[in-house]
Amino acid sequence: MPPHFVTSSKRPILSHPDRIVIATRQSRLALWQAEYVRDRLRGLYPRCRVELLALSTRGDEILDTSLAKIGGKGLFVKELELALAEGRADLAVHSAKDVPMELPVGFALGAILEREDPRDAFVSNKYDTLDALPVAALVGTSSLRREAQLRSRYPQLLVNSLRGNLDTRLAKLDRGDHDAIILAAAGLKRLGLGARIRSELTVEQSLPAAGQGALAIEYRAERGDIAGYLAALNHRATELAVRAERAVSRALGGSCQLPLAAYASVTGSTIELRGLVADPDGKTLVKAEVSGPSGAPEELGARLAAELRAQGADRILAALS
Repeated sequence: MPPHFVTSSKRPILSHPDRIVIATRQSRLALWQAEYVRDRLRGLYPRCRVELLALSTRGDEILDTSLAKIGGKGLFVKELELALAEGRADLAVHSAKDVPMELPVGFALGAILEREDPRDAFVSNKYDTLDALPVAALVGTSSLRREAQLRSRYPQLLVNSLRGNLDTRLAKLDRGDHDAIILAAAGLKRLGLGARIRSELTVEQSLPAAGQGALAIEYRAERGDIAGYLAALNHRATELAVRAERAVSRALGGSCQLPLAAYASVTGSTIELRGLVADPDGKTLVKAEVSGPSGAPEELGARLAAELRAQGADRILAALS
């Protein structure tokens, strides 16, 4: 098992917990995710008091600057990790795509829950698909990964940065700031907003981010009791896929500053893994795909990263460093 991952379906439950506190961000989607985990834990341990500790993070507070310029998605987890370190919370629930590739010493991921739809979603009040957008239509996105792929595949469109929580981004679309926006399908579906999706983008149109659509639960690695309680929540196939995807990003130094995508699917004992690295303007884009045994997801991720480097990812990385 690699560093930071201690999930195991065979880990014994040590005892029935009396109280578990879950640290979460305050956004509607983050609260939904934390409440979902809370309800799963209550179902497993009906005598346990499972409570939420809602916190504001720096990533939620700075909304006028792109994540790439203010430190990346790690800004969404630091305050939650502080609550874990201080003992104010026992675990933290994150969108797996927001979890930095290297966790601080003493922290680990205790469970990866079954994935929701990992694809990106096209949302518009006037058009059904990206292909239907007219020349110079304005598309908003919060992700350099999405932006680079849009610019590469649809150079006739205008693409700009779109910050804010999911409701804020939808509101900007509704008041006419954009012709369309690209969001994660999982978030929309979890909040009952699936009807806003005009079409899901194929992985060929927009390869997802590592971990997209999955929930990750973080805890202090010394808390073996918490690891035991979380074991039943872990979804093995999703865990293997996310580990492979994160290995690609880790090997390439992935962050919000790098338009990088990685997506794995697990079929039986095999993982199929795709990856992509691009420059922000989408003019240079390299792709690769590998497959291998599901029992070695990190090795597969490292192999895909090497394939991307062989195709020119190093030049892109050097230009962005």
